[in-house]
Amino acid sequence: MRLWSLHPSLLDRQALTACWREGLLAQAVLLDRTKGYTKHPQLDRFRVHPEPVVAIAAYLHGIRDEATRRGYRYDASRVHLPDDERTRGVTPIHVTSGQLDLEWRHLLHKTVERSPDQYRELLRVGRPFPHPLLVVVPGGVEPWERAS
Repeated sequence: MRLWSLHPSLLDRQALTACWREGLLAQAVLLDRTKGYTKHPQLDRFRVHPEPVVAIAAYLHGIRDEATRRGYRYDASRVHLPDDERTRGVTPIHVTSGQLDLEWRHLLHKTVERSPDQYRELLRVGRPFPHPLLVVVPGGVEPWERAS
């Protein structure tokens, strides 16, 4: 499961689609609708949030917004809560600068061969920035990260 901390506009098609599917799985876990992935470390940042279900809905709406911008059709009805004042006003989640940098390098590595146009665009952008739900704070890689 990879719930990217990076802004969805930085993700190539494969990463965006996988993030949507995995975000829906994370939502199912947080709603106690599945027995799988319940101990996945990437869910930790949502579990410690004061409103985990609202936070994952806001996260998914951010992914869907980017998909819509690109002309993809991600079904908003699959998100447990609507894109409204509650999800737009949810308390942000902190992500460390070290985590964002690690994910940036990981995405660059993934896109260099599978999405060369996106890779060139990432090089042009030159730096990572976070998903709209996240706020960057100084620090190393997050404790929940399992990627090397």
